[in-house]
Amino acid sequence: MKTGTLLAIIVFIVVALAHLYRLVTGAELLLNGEIVPQWISVPGVLLPGLIAWLLWKESK
Repeated sequence: MKTGTLLAIIVFIVVALAHLYRLVTGAELLLNGEIVPQWISVPGVLLPGLIAWLLWKESK
């Protein structure tokens, strides 16, 4: 596995885990004075998780 691919997988996993943490704990995210809805974190878990999995699978 190439170093760049491994780094991309790690970044995508960290992003997915951050969104998962937000969903589990109910943490609020404030952006420009507005609270970002929790449902935004659902695709924030699924998409980076899927991309990380696909990169990992492709690199094997």
